[in-house]
Amino acid sequence: MGLTLGELAVRFGCELRGDPAVIVERVGTLAEAGPGELAFLANPQYRSLLAGTRATAVVLDATNAAACPVAALVHSNPYARYAHIAAILHPQAPPAAGIDARALVDRGARVAASASVGPGAIIGPRSVIGERAEIGPGCVIGADVQVGADCRLHARVTLESGTVLGARVCLQSGAVVGSDGFGFAREGAGWTKVPQLGRVRIGDDVEIGANTTIDRGAIGDTVIDAGVKLDNQIQVAHNVQIGEHTVIAACTGISGSTRIGARCMIAGAVGIVGHLDICDDVVVTGLSMVSHSISMPGVYSGGIPAAPAALWRRVVGRFKRLDALAGRVTRLERAMPRSNPGPKPDE
Repeated sequence: MGLTLGELAVRFGCELRGDPAVIVERVGTLAEAGPGELAFLANPQYRSLLAGTRATAVVLDATNAAACPVAALVHSNPYARYAHIAAILHPQAPPAAGIDARALVDRGARVAASASVGPGAIIGPRSVIGERAEIGPGCVIGADVQVGADCRLHARVTLESGTVLGARVCLQSGAVVGSDGFGFAREGAGWTKVPQLGRVRIGDDVEIGANTTIDRGAIGDTVIDAGVKLDNQIQVAHNVQIGEHTVIAACTGISGSTRIGARCMIAGAVGIVGHLDICDDVVVTGLSMVSHSISMPGVYSGGIPAAPAALWRRVVGRFKRLDALAGRVTRLERAMPRSNPGPKPDE
């Protein structure tokens, strides 16, 4: 499906620098795109590739437009414009409506006629599958689950009983939503399991990455608000709440009953302790440990970046001696004679 640069400029509010009749059919990278392909430049790290690009056109911002050797679609947010254009040039084929003969659907479930249920999928009693929803091969949907309109479940997604999905939710392969939270009470030398009686509620336009797990609430619900984007292999524990349009990168672990605000950005491999609050508009950089509530918007970091091993060993050695050094400073301060503050101004 080809579109002219003029059409794309009008549809997506770009300034066009080039021939509006030129057609692009595909997308590609700055380094590898050729004739008929559209590339983009958003990260300054790749600016050196712009001069040699063979793409028909490039989506970029005004700062880089003057250096572009081919046609340019200029916008202040080139990455987002590229995303919209790529979705049009590479549309996903809609699945065929209907229930595959190899699927197992409980008699008490309701599946919209426009929905698609793939081979090997299982849908439990009283569950509802909305209009145009796609249930991929091998998905398991428990009892009393609600799947909203236009949701897409890739292969082998599991939705445990009571899970609620809004509209246009996308779950990548292997995601598990509604599993039991990690709730155990100490009793003598062992542990007694605490029943996990809540649900998981997910808002509209949420995306959940491959093999990410979201636990049901212990009593109340675990809640993922509209527009949240979760990467692969994230653990969301019971009764966590994540606010609208927050994004969280891979391998992050969120402990139980934590509340994360709206529009936050949590980088990869962050650990978040339970029972704390993170306010709106917080950025946490990769590998950080969040052990206290955050009440002010801003950027927060923890951990020490990688360094040459010899330097790292010296830093760790000094870190281990800090407590002893602090004790010496305290003793020296106590031993020092108090300085004479001098006469007061009115004396």
